[in-house]
Amino acid sequence: MVTSKKSVVKKNIHSGTTSLEEKLWSVADKLRGHVEASEYKHIVLGLIFLKYISDVFEESRENPHELPGISVFQKKDVSQNAFCIPEEARWSYLESHAENAELASMIDHAMTVIEEANVPLRGIFPKNYARLSQHNHRLAELIKLIGTIALGDRDSRSKDILGRVYEYFLGRFANMEGKGGEFYTPQSVVKLLVDMIEPYKGSVYDPCCGSGGMFVQSEKFVLAHGGKREDISIYGQEINPATWRLCKMNLAMRGIDGDIGLQPADSFHHDLHPLHKADFILANPPFNISDWGGERLRQDVRWRYGLPPAGNANFAWVQHIAHHLAPSGVAAFILTNGSLSGNQESEIRQALVEADLIDAIVALPPNLFYNTQIASCIWILAKNKQDPRFRDRRKSMLFMYAYNLGQMVDRVHRELSDEDIAAIVNTYHSWRSKEHQSVYKDEPGFCKNASTDTERR
Repeated sequence: MVTSKKSVVKKNIHSGTTSLEEKLWSVADKLRGHVEASEYKHIVLGLIFLKYISDVFEESRENPHELPGISVFQKKDVSQNAFCIPEEARWSYLESHAENAELASMIDHAMTVIEEANVPLRGIFPKNYARLSQHNHRLAELIKLIGTIALGDRDSRSKDILGRVYEYFLGRFANMEGKGGEFYTPQSVVKLLVDMIEPYKGSVYDPCCGSGGMFVQSEKFVLAHGGKREDISIYGQEINPATWRLCKMNLAMRGIDGDIGLQPADSFHHDLHPLHKADFILANPPFNISDWGGERLRQDVRWRYGLPPAGNANFAWVQHIAHHLAPSGVAAFILTNGSLSGNQESEIRQALVEADLIDAIVALPPNLFYNTQIASCIWILAKNKQDPRFRDRRKSMLFMYAYNLGQMVDRVHRELSDEDIAAIVNTYHSWRSKEHQSVYKDEPGFCKNASTDTERR
């Protein structure tokens, strides 16, 4: 049965936050003010990642049987979580030199030699620690604290200690940066998107992948449902160089072998996967971008449903996503609520309805995102509404109004609880299921099955 929005039980979303993450944050936060805010997160996360790969290296060296037939000094396959770490870059070496006046420069050198020894890691480490040479005592304090935490050994990997720390830090950085938090989609929103389209097996694509949260959650989904990491393949790209490095680091530390390009790139003007058709597309494109260079793409093959306005990229994203869907592909992505009513895009919207691409629209509550207070919604596109796994949904779509879900976790930020997510996901799954008539019912003020013929009018 559908879980009603009225039956959602609220809970303290932050109740699981551990002292480990908070303790690390309190020390790392002492560096703030000594570096530019936009660089701060990369400096801190770079050290955490360095500790992780050093732990992996040390354990692999002590237990070479875990990498049968391959020397850890030669193996550089990130998907197997094995790295070659020169002696002067190992955490134990840096920790033993924590009081050295040249500590900051030594960290830069460590980052450089690791990239030289590990091709998949090239270009992802920050190398600007030397500017902190006057604050070596802060760096030393952070290194000593991180050194007390096992991140890359087998037990820590099984508990996803690193993942917890990394996600906690990304969220705190996004909260701190406000409008600069575009690199991060809140976990509850990512989980909602992934759970709605269920990427059990196939290719997963994100054309504006930020720090890689959609990819990480997709892998978690697969493993939680008894699948294997190899069941999905990862494709994406990111335009911001610093955020692209965050994503590379995020995937590498989790052993996810994804193709997000050899460098940052603009999905509109330099599509890294022009021929790829994805089974699943997940995205949170930047809202209402006006300077996307649309005037240079007027004849682009992707604009099958109409020419997107040169002054707003929202429906360029919609059509880019539709263009990259496989014949039975499904996409879930975030747009502003204005995407449902803007006059400039009305012809494109109508063309999408007439093509029967829109499967569902979910109006989300406000204050979910760190970088904007603009009201938003989820669009779900389905290329094949006759997919035999579900009921025939041709000429119909689902509208959901989830505006009242979630709870405020501080003065300006709202989060969705697991129960909120389940209410939305279960409603959508019930609506599209073959048992539709017995498990789905319209609920005034929350969900409604609509005819595309009505929407065209």
